[in-house]
Amino acid sequence: MRFFSFRRHFLHSLFVLVIPIVIQNLITTSVSLADVVMLGRVNQTVLSAASLAGQVQFILNMVYFGVASALIILAAQYWGKGDRRTIGKILGIGLIVSMTVSTFFCLFALIAPGRLIRLWTSMPGLVDAGKDYLRFVALSYFFSGITQPYLAVMKSCGRVRLPMVISIIALVVNIGLNAVLIFGLFGLPALGIRGAAIATSAARGVELGVCIFDFCRQKIITHSLRDIFAIPRELVHDFILYCLPAFIEDVIWGLASNMTTVIMGHLNADIVAANSVVTVVRNLITTFGYGISSAAAIILGNTIGSGRLPEAKEEASEIVRACIIVSVIEGAFLLAISPIVLAASNLTARAAGYLRIMLFINSVYQFGQLLNTVLIASIFRCGGKTKVGLIMDIFCMWCYMVPVGLLAAFVWKLPPIIVYTILCTDEFAKLPYAVHYYRSRKWLSNITREFA
Repeated sequence: MRFFSFRRHFLHSLFVLVIPIVIQNLITTSVSLADVVMLGRVNQTVLSAASLAGQVQFILNMVYFGVASALIILAAQYWGKGDRRTIGKILGIGLIVSMTVSTFFCLFALIAPGRLIRLWTSMPGLVDAGKDYLRFVALSYFFSGITQPYLAVMKSCGRVRLPMVISIIALVVNIGLNAVLIFGLFGLPALGIRGAAIATSAARGVELGVCIFDFCRQKIITHSLRDIFAIPRELVHDFILYCLPAFIEDVIWGLASNMTTVIMGHLNADIVAANSVVTVVRNLITTFGYGISSAAAIILGNTIGSGRLPEAKEEASEIVRACIIVSVIEGAFLLAISPIVLAASNLTARAAGYLRIMLFINSVYQFGQLLNTVLIASIFRCGGKTKVGLIMDIFCMWCYMVPVGLLAAFVWKLPPIIVYTILCTDEFAKLPYAVHYYRSRKWLSNITREFA
């Protein structure tokens, strides 16, 4: 069957990119998990305070993800075209945007950490511990504001192993320093939550050091900062036209996803506990699928930028088919391990009942979520059609999912599991239009320019 037929060189190119991306994502998850486990051994207060203070990092991660997505749109096409000088200037735009936001939060956390943590809690114990964490983790925001745009541009040029290697180094540094500084090993004082913050800043500082070392050695873009920041007005226009909608869409999507957590958090403790478990399980199961989405953006961008539009059309078809196959496998695997997840989860009887249903829902939900991500965040964006996804997310998430979820939870007062089911329908609300737009081929366009 043609549906299962793929060109050998395409599969090779895809998996060469996918495997390092998947490993990097798993390592990133492991770093966060290490913080939770180690702080949990200190006491519940510092764990909760670090979690609340971590909302600053959540906001910055949305910014970094949006900037990275935006940079890949342009950089991947210019890499396919062979215009390395313009790629350096694209990095310059990313650094300006990312550093502006990162520096603001860094200074805010250093100068007024109390005001910042009070945005999420007013409990004195959590405020005091959160202030300590923010003050010592602030420098990590500044460091990440430089490394994230650089790694996004390098990834666009096919250097996906670099982020993976840096993530491994950061994991070793973070976990090692966490153990030493939180618990006071080797005769050092036990710093608790401060130790976790210092370890995070140190790990991000090591990442920056590796990136600077790599920047001085790489031969993809110029080493001249003056040339990198000499950005043509036309390139700024293209960034605003093609990349700003993608950036806004990622932020809107992140805020809407956060709203679902808020809605669930006001229902009952059992549904919150079940949702916490199913979210972790789904994120781990779908790691490979989202690796395909990230790789697709790079492959298609390179092909379109080189002017090989017929080949890009064939690659898009293969990517969609690969996505469907992987998603079906992931859904079946999620169903297969459901009994293990239920047995391993220390939940109440009612929470376990919720979890059983939610695992089944997510085995279907992840199909729509992954296919939409590949179509909207990879294929459409590669062709410069970023406003399509922005419009779909505004209508399907903020005009449908969030308001209907609020009505179902607090006006109609439906059972929590019904509310959860409604919140999982947004992906299937926009899927028909996404498929229709994909089949129209209107997304297929080369957005590069000729610069003097």
